[in-house]
Amino acid sequence: MSGTAFLEELQRIIRQRLADTPEGSYTAKLAAQGMLKVAQKLGEEGVELALAAAAQDRARVTAEAADLVYHLLLLLAMRELTLADVVAELEQRHRAA
Repeated sequence: MSGTAFLEELQRIIRQRLADTPEGSYTAKLAAQGMLKVAQKLGEEGVELALAAAAQDRARVTAEAADLVYHLLLLLAMRELTLADVVAELEQRHRAA
């Protein structure tokens, strides 16, 4: 599965977990704590990624970037947005530059 195909699949899984709220699901549990908690978690992951990058720890950068992307996808899903919406915004900015 390609990178973008996996991200699309991950978005689908996240949306499904938000809809079904299966017991034991980290996604459902975090989302149940509300947008403020999800936003806080996204911020924490961003800081952890920045610290890993500053420490020049390639493995940690990869792991923290994965955490950041996951929590970003969760936040977007909770706002009924997708990566396609983000890409469209980036494309629009690029055309305007």
